[in-house]
Amino acid sequence: MNGNAWWMALGLMLLAEGLMPLLNPSAWRRLFSQLMAMSDGQLRFLGLASMIGGVLLLAIFGA
Repeated sequence: MNGNAWWMALGLMLLAEGLMPLLNPSAWRRLFSQLMAMSDGQLRFLGLASMIGGVLLLAIFGA
């Protein structure tokens, strides 16, 4: 994977991250407040699950 692909992946991630606050800011605010109430262990598990999901998507759809 060359350097341009990494920048494109970062751009897609930022695009996906920005959709919810753009389309439904009140739901995004509620979700963010719920995340703030989670314990460190819960947040770590959520991060791990997200990373595993990303690796699986890359393995399935990546070259």
